[in-house]
Amino acid sequence: MVPILTGISIILASYLIGSVPYGWLVVKIFSGKDVRQIESGRTGGTNAMRAAGVGAGILTAVLDILKGAASVWLAKALTGDPWLHILAPLAVILGNNYSIFLAERDANGRLRLRGGAGGAACVGGSLGLWAPSVLIILPLGALVFLGIGYASVTTMSAALIATIIFIVRAQMGLSPWQYILYGILAELLLLWALRPNIRRLKEGTERLHGWRAKRKQQQTKE
Repeated sequence: MVPILTGISIILASYLIGSVPYGWLVVKIFSGKDVRQIESGRTGGTNAMRAAGVGAGILTAVLDILKGAASVWLAKALTGDPWLHILAPLAVILGNNYSIFLAERDANGRLRLRGGAGGAACVGGSLGLWAPSVLIILPLGALVFLGIGYASVTTMSAALIATIIFIVRAQMGLSPWQYILYGILAELLLLWALRPNIRRLKEGTERLHGWRAKRKQQQTKE
């Protein structure tokens, strides 16, 4: 039985790790811009790329992945409880999406916490739970992005792929069943963060990327 104080400390530390707004920091260093004022206003790799270039986007994504993994490594170093192993990266996703360091007042004076959508942090949690998972999630995620052309759908696919991986591993007796719950809960957090994107997908106004975007532009010209 893990002491309650230890469990709370791990979860709180994970939230704070997740709250570090790497996208905001990277874009500020690379370009001097505030990523919250660019496009979606999120601090993830996709928006960092829009604000400060491909290098900034990749660096942001890598750092966000690492903070997700770091929380699991911390939890595993302090306890063998699989519940804390999954709660830690979930706390990172929450911190990433609702950073205490990016608190601000909206137009109505209400306090809100800004952040990203949590896709890279979710991949990082999977990396911490089972390192080879990234060799599956990243290539499949890239295929989803290239095939569909929506960054938001690619983000949503990360947790879905992780869930399938951990279902297979649990059935084979290679990982605890709680890891499946990590994938499911991470997916719910991503879906919640991406509500505006889901609405635009339904309306047909979500931003396309890659060859799909070029094809749509050509069809519009025709």
